[in-house]
Amino acid sequence: MTTLIIVIHVIVCVALIFFVLLQKGKGAEIGAVFGGTSQTVFGSSGAAPFLAKVTAAAAIIFMLTSLGLTFLSHKGGPSVMTGVEGQSGPASPPAQGQSEPQQK
Repeated sequence: MTTLIIVIHVIVCVALIFFVLLQKGKGAEIGAVFGGTSQTVFGSSGAAPFLAKVTAAAAIIFMLTSLGLTFLSHKGGPSVMTGVEGQSGPASPPAQGQSEPQQK
């Protein structure tokens, strides 16, 4: 299951980069170099609405796979916040009469 989500995650990541790089930036008139007909490939309205929707969908899938991998990677081990499994808060000092273990 985790392997499948990782494969989908990597594919969506590459696709997201590709879709973002395909979009035309503000003020970038590279289409004028080719005679202004480069936008007819995506239809009469241009590439912006189509690529914006595909980019948004890819971003949503990327976020969902990221969350899925996060939840699947948690195996119930000790938490970073507790330090020791099952113990919360700072460690209690040793009782009187008990000595602390010596470190070598």
